[in-house]
Amino acid sequence: MSFYRPERVVTGPAYGMGFKALATLVTTALVVYAASIAWRFPLPQFGIGVKLLLLGAGLMLCVSYYWFLRATITIDAGGIRQTWLYDKHVDWSDVRGAKMIGIPYLSWLFPPRLVVRTGSAFATFNGGSQEVLVEFAKISLAFQMKKR
Repeated sequence: MSFYRPERVVTGPAYGMGFKALATLVTTALVVYAASIAWRFPLPQFGIGVKLLLLGAGLMLCVSYYWFLRATITIDAGGIRQTWLYDKHVDWSDVRGAKMIGIPYLSWLFPPRLVVRTGSAFATFNGGSQEVLVEFAKISLAFQMKKR
């Protein structure tokens, strides 16, 4: 038996438009910088280790950027799920506490996150839409009221 059940299924992006715009700007700048480096330095003359390191860094950048744009969060009767390179999922029956945290003065870029305590572990979920953030607030309030 779990303590919290949402009124309805809420699904939305895990990252907001401000964060996605910043990720796009940073990724574009890094790609342009990498191209200028490749143009100025004789990369074919470097060893295989350096080439693999640069290839791995480029691959990590592309994968991270893709998931920043595509990640979603779903809050339903089963729990909270966030898609990413590896999906996070917490069942309501495992949740021991929940709290919203944020960065003061930067909420337009980094909206508050929901930190969920499950036994001895913590999971952090990002909310990129108003609808998801409202549900985060309801979850946080419900678990604060449970403590009293």
